[in-house]
Amino acid sequence: MLRTAWLPMLAVALALFVEPVAAAEARPNILFIFSDDHAAQAISAYGSKLIQTPHLDRLAQEGMIFRNCFCTNSICAPSRAVVLTGKHSHLNGVLDNSKRFDGNQPNVAKLLRAAGYQTALIGKWHLKSDPTGFDQWAVLSGAGGQGTYYNPEFKTDHGPEKIAGYTTQIITDRALDWLQQQRDPAKPFFLCYWHKAPHREWTPGPEYYGRFRDDLPEPPTLFDDYAGRTTAARQQEMMIARDLNEVDLKLKPLGNLTPDERAAWDAAYKADNEKFRAAPPEGQALVRWKYQRYIKDYLRCVAAVDDAVGRVLDYLDRTGLADNTLVVYSSDQGFFLGEHGWFDKRWMYEESLRMPLLVRWPGQVKPGSEDTHLVQNLDFAETFLAAAGAAVPDDMQGASLLPLLRGESPADWRQSIYYQYYEFPAVHMVQPHYGVRTATHKLIRYPGLDEWELFDLQADPDELSSVYGQPAVAEIQAQLTAELARLRQSYHVPEK
Repeated sequence: MLRTAWLPMLAVALALFVEPVAAAEARPNILFIFSDDHAAQAISAYGSKLIQTPHLDRLAQEGMIFRNCFCTNSICAPSRAVVLTGKHSHLNGVLDNSKRFDGNQPNVAKLLRAAGYQTALIGKWHLKSDPTGFDQWAVLSGAGGQGTYYNPEFKTDHGPEKIAGYTTQIITDRALDWLQQQRDPAKPFFLCYWHKAPHREWTPGPEYYGRFRDDLPEPPTLFDDYAGRTTAARQQEMMIARDLNEVDLKLKPLGNLTPDERAAWDAAYKADNEKFRAAPPEGQALVRWKYQRYIKDYLRCVAAVDDAVGRVLDYLDRTGLADNTLVVYSSDQGFFLGEHGWFDKRWMYEESLRMPLLVRWPGQVKPGSEDTHLVQNLDFAETFLAAAGAAVPDDMQGASLLPLLRGESPADWRQSIYYQYYEFPAVHMVQPHYGVRTATHKLIRYPGLDEWELFDLQADPDELSSVYGQPAVAEIQAQLTAELARLRQSYHVPEK
């Protein structure tokens, strides 16, 4: 049982949103797999040149890959709040990572539970308040809610726990245990299986230390000089050249390793670290060394997630649950893998804005299909509710993806998306900004600087040269400015 009881009036309100649904056995189970900071360019189904992810690729091969899925606010807690509520950050109250999620507000888990689903959450939560709407939950609690890669602490619906081992495997073990031992077979389930990885500081599991020994390709923009953008791009603090610390680079070990874990860590890094300290590279050679150390550890964490997803998919297949389970894989936002010389996220630039989205639903989604409509994490809650046969509350701001999953192209589907980032001054020092993206262009405003950027995404896919203010784009600039104003009004965005 949850410690936090529903308010009586809220329970009544939620009940009003539930439509009559088909028999329990006909409604799909919903498995929502969410990783943290997993860039689409680190999934081979998206054409990655860095890694093979065979288990995630299975979802694309057996279901649908979305080519244009974007977040509303590229930072961890706000993205999770949007996913839960189907509302932009200014309405759900989580503008940045410092804010506490108000668990009294309606969320998708509460609505699905009211519709007869058994609900569970296992893994990273990072919203400060306790989860609500879940029959059972166990969320990472150490490191301010970020969790640790080794020997993690959990806060659960029945009390605190600490478990020895590697977090990606532990979260997966717990998810499989819930499916095997705690799930009520008489009810459809909604299971949120949410990973910490590959979040900073990108620490691999012991069996992954040996992966990616050879040098990996560098992004063409690793040594970007930011000449074609606003001053915001030059003022950030997220450069591989300057802002990675010794823990990020594994020049210093984590502090919570057991002796055996420390021995494995030393075997993986100590010799290379001694060589580095004896003759440290300089200039661009140092940047290249840091990039290789960073990207290899990031990808090792991704490989562990991919293998973990494979374990869960195998269980669904083996037990026959796969036949009636909607499986969704995504990540809370994109991430910079050296593009523009950066790590982290936060920006409205493509690497940060774009989210992976893979969906498998046997009998409903054509295997090997893809979709290119503009979709967002704003649409996830509505999609889960529609799949369950439950009504979508009128105040949710996204749209169900069910028509797209069926291969349809609705005439009224959105032609633009709205984005807004708030957290400043804060870690990485990315200026607050908001903007609009269409299929071909992107307009971004930095209100604190009174500066704008406009990118032609077809002519300049790497977003290196803003054309804002140039006479040749005056018409499209006016159209985008008007569309941005329309979106802000439509989404009830306050002016301040």
